[in-house]
Amino acid sequence: MTTMAGEVMPIVPARERELRNRTSPSQNISNTLTMAYRGLIKIRRTPEQLVDVTVQPILFTLMFAYLFGGAIAGNVKSYLPTLIPGILVQTVITTSVVTGTQLREDMDKGVFDRFRSLPIARIAPLSGALLADTVRYTIATTLTFVMGYLMGYHPAGGIGFVVLAGLLVIGCSWAISWIFAFFGVIARTASSVQGISLLVLFPLTFLSNAYVPVETLPSWLRWFAKANPISHLITAVRDLTNNGSVGSDVWITLMGAVIIVAVFAPLTVRSYMRKS
Repeated sequence: MTTMAGEVMPIVPARERELRNRTSPSQNISNTLTMAYRGLIKIRRTPEQLVDVTVQPILFTLMFAYLFGGAIAGNVKSYLPTLIPGILVQTVITTSVVTGTQLREDMDKGVFDRFRSLPIARIAPLSGALLADTVRYTIATTLTFVMGYLMGYHPAGGIGFVVLAGLLVIGCSWAISWIFAFFGVIARTASSVQGISLLVLFPLTFLSNAYVPVETLPSWLRWFAKANPISHLITAVRDLTNNGSVGSDVWITLMGAVIIVAVFAPLTVRSYMRKS
């Protein structure tokens, strides 16, 4: 193989390249943190990426509170303990779709090809991107609670359980982001990742107990809303924030998050390694 200057470059066998790419656990962590920092720099340079996690919780909280508050709870303030956990879960979960779309865009632009030529852990660009997105989830979580507080929502569970609820939602969103990261690796375009992801998420988030009591739903829909994993997460958040209690839905949600990571993390990493 020759360069443009006429120099002869040795052809590195695939086995030797694989050996060169092997890194220690400490280097994996260091490279992941570096790539996560790269993701944060991208957000700082293009702050419009935060529109979904800043505008959406404010807009949805105002819109649903004043649309459904009087009809469901009699007034807006009484509806907030039901609404805020639902808005929080919907906003943060749908934000996790960005992980897959941005991953696909980077792969299409050849960014990951350039990373492959660097002496870094091959998994770092993927793991760093997922880690950086937790900042987006944190922003969305904080803004949702702040907006609810300004509207009169004062969680009876106290600040400690509010923090636990926020960590639960962020952790579950990070787990779900592995699913969309897998879509991002195997899909052909970023738009297809977004289309498929939203097609799955919107029925799950709206056909749940996020905005209305499950008991008011038709019987054929009630069973789906009760079995819906999003409903379990929302109920867990309500138990923590409104009651200051750790109910069974918290453990069901945590178990579901562990199963998602156990299944989709290896699938995503294996598919990513084959393409990188």
